Amino acid sequence: MSEHTAFDPVSALHPVVQHHLANTLRWPGLRPLQAEAVQPVLSGADCLLLAPTAGGKTEAAALPLLTRMADENWQGTSVLYLCPLRALLNNLHPRLSSYAAWLGRSVALWHGDIGQSARARVLRDRPDILLTTPESVEAMLVSTKVDPRVLFDGLRAVVVDEVHAFAGDDRGWHLLALCERLSRIVGRPLERIGLSATVGNPHELISWLQGTEQSRPRHVVQPAAAPAAPDTEITLDYVGSVPNAAKVIASLHDGEKRLVFVDSRRRAEELGAALRALGVTTFLSHSSLSAAERRRSETAFAESSGTVIVATSTLELGVDVGDLDRVIQLDSPGTVASFLQRLGRTGRRAGTHRNCLFLCLEEESLLQAAGLLERWAAGWVEPITPPPSPRHIAAQQLLALCLQEHRLGMQTWPEWWGGLPLFDDHAAEIVNFLRAEGYFETDGDFLFLGPEAERRFGRRYFSDLTAVFSAPPEFTVLHGREEVGTIGDELLVEETDGPRVLLLAGRAWQVNHIDWARRRCWVEPSELSGRAKWSSGGGGLSFAVTRGMRTVLLGTDPDGVTLTHRAKKTLDDLRDTHADHVDPERLLLRETDSGELRWWTWAGSAVNRTLHASLPEIIDPRQRINDRSLRLLPDLTSSAISAALNEPTIRNPTVNAGAVSGLKFSAALPPELAADTLATRLGDQPHARHVITEPRRILRG
Repeated sequence: MSEHTAFDPVSALHPVVQHHLANTLRWPGLRPLQAEAVQPVLSGADCLLLAPTAGGKTEAAALPLLTRMADENWQGTSVLYLCPLRALLNNLHPRLSSYAAWLGRSVALWHGDIGQSARARVLRDRPDILLTTPESVEAMLVSTKVDPRVLFDGLRAVVVDEVHAFAGDDRGWHLLALCERLSRIVGRPLERIGLSATVGNPHELISWLQGTEQSRPRHVVQPAAAPAAPDTEITLDYVGSVPNAAKVIASLHDGEKRLVFVDSRRRAEELGAALRALGVTTFLSHSSLSAAERRRSETAFAESSGTVIVATSTLELGVDVGDLDRVIQLDSPGTVASFLQRLGRTGRRAGTHRNCLFLCLEEESLLQAAGLLERWAAGWVEPITPPPSPRHIAAQQLLALCLQEHRLGMQTWPEWWGGLPLFDDHAAEIVNFLRAEGYFETDGDFLFLGPEAERRFGRRYFSDLTAVFSAPPEFTVLHGREEVGTIGDELLVEETDGPRVLLLAGRAWQVNHIDWARRRCWVEPSELSGRAKWSSGGGGLSFAVTRGMRTVLLGTDPDGVTLTHRAKKTLDDLRDTHADHVDPERLLLRETDSGELRWWTWAGSAVNRTLHASLPEIIDPRQRINDRSLRLLPDLTSSAISAALNEPTIRNPTVNAGAVSGLKFSAALPPELAADTLATRLGDQPHARHVITEPRRILRG
C-alpha cells in the first residue's frame, strides 16, 4: 500500500470476519469508533475506545483482536475480557461467542455464579477469550486448583469494559496490580484496551490503564462527537412523593417500554410496589435480588412492551434489556457521567431520540438535578480520578502474592509491580507492620504467610482476599428453595406489632422462620404491606455539581431542558429561599436571625470537610458537614476571619477508628497509615484552596 492509499479498516480485518460482517450481520460498514479502532488495536498498541452507550465498543475491540488471534495463531487463553458486573459478562457471552465461532475460536465465562463443572472445562479446554471479573482473576491466581502459568500461558491482551467504573475506585488499583502480576507470569507486556463512555480526561485515563508500561504506544480512539441532537428530550419535573411519581409514570407513555432509575434498593422496592398497585406491569433489578430473580426480570422486560423496569445503577453499565422508549430518573444521579450513561440507553432505534424525564421527590433533589443538568448543558463531564494512596490495596496484594507464590523474596517482591504507585513511599513500613503483627513470618530471605493472615483472611481459602470491596453482611431470603434476594439485619431485629413483612422484588413477603446462624430467612407471599430497608451511605456532591446548583439559584435554567410548571414554581421558591446565600461576584458569610454566622461555600462535602479540618480557629467543630455551607464559631470579628483565611495550612479531614474499619484491609496497615489513607480520600485540597482565595463578603444583622 502506498503512502497515498487510504487505510481501509474493513479490508484490514480477517477475510472470514469481513465475510460475516457482510453476510451474517449484514452491516453496511463499520461504525466510526469501530473503523478508527482497527489500526491501533491491530498494531498491538494500548487503546482507550470511547463512545456513547450502544456505540459498538465491544466489536471495536473484539473484531481486530480476533483478526490478530487468527493471523498470528494465538493459542490457549489469549484474551481476558474484564467487566465490573457479572450481569454484563452474561449479557456479552452469546454475542462474543458468535463472533469467535466464525474463526473456530471459543469464549467462556468465569465468575462467582459459574459452577465447578464449567470451571473445570475452562481449565481443561482453555477458551480463546475468557470473560471474567478482576476478583475472579485474583481467585484463580491464588487457587490451589488453578495453575496460572498454564491457564494464562498464551495471554496477549486484556480488555477492560466500562473502564471508568474501575478507575474511579479501589477496584481499578486492584485491576492494575493484577495486570502487572499477569504480565510477569506470562513474561510479556499485555496489550491493554479500555472501553468507556465519554470521560472528562481520556489521556490521563489511558496513561493510568498502562500501569508501569508507560513506554508502550497508546491511542485514545474517540470519533468526533456529533452535535447534540436538537430533539434530545430532557424534562425536569417535581412530584413530591413516590406515590405521585408512580401516578405520573403510570399515566405517561402508555404502551412504551420505560426504564426507571432510582438511587437506592429501598426506593426501587417502594416504587415497584406503588406501580404494581396501579396495575402497571413492573419488574425490578437491584443488587439485593438474586441473580435468577434479576435475570427473570430483565428477560421478561426485554421481551415485553408497555412495561416498566425499576433499577438502581445495576442497569446503568450496558446490560441489554432490549429497545427502550423512555428513561425516567427519580431524583438525580450523583454525577454527569452517570446521567450520560443512563441517557444513552434511549434513542438506539432509527426514528427515535434520546430522552430522560426527571421526577424529583424533594425540593433539594430538584435543585441537585438542575445543578447537574446545568453542568451537562455546559459540556462538562467529571474527570475519572483514581482514589489516592491505595496503601490498603498494597497490603492486600502482598498477602495475595504470597498466597499465589507460596513465599515472597524479601528483596525481590517489588519486581512484581515495578513502579506502580500502590505503596507511595511506605512499602517498607507496610511490610514491617505485616511482619510485626504476624501476617508474615520470616525464614531466611523469604516471607511466608503467618497465623494472623490465616486468622483474619483464611476463611474459605482466603476468599476475603480476592475482593477489594466489601458489603455489609446480609440475610438470604428464601421462598421454599427459591432465593428471592437479600436484606440487611435491620428489618429482622426491629420490634414489630403483628407479622414481620418484607418488601423484596416488588412483592410483600411474610417472614416465617429466621436461621440466625446461617443468615437465612424463609418467607411466603403476603397481602399485607411490606417494608424495605438497607444500610446506605453517600459521599456527598462534588465541587462542580454544587457550583452548578449555585448557578441555578442565581437564575440560570439548564439549557436544553424543559421545566414543567411544577418544577419552575419549586425552583422559583428555592431561589427565594436562598436569595441571601448566593451572589454572582463573591461568596457570602451571612448571619442568620438566630445570630449564627454561616459561610456559604457551595463547594461540595469533600471541600467543606477539608475547610473544617484546616480552619479550627474560625469553623465550629460541632456540626454535620454538608455540601453548601459551614457554621463559624460565635463572636468572631471580621478581622479574625480574614486573618484565618490568609494563607492557612490546608489539612486533610480527621477520621475516627470506626470510619477506618470501613476501609477494607485497613487492619493490615499501621493504624496511623490507615487513618491517613482514608483522610486523604475524604478531602479535596485543591478546591479548598480555591474557595479560600475567592472574593467574599461578611453580612451581619
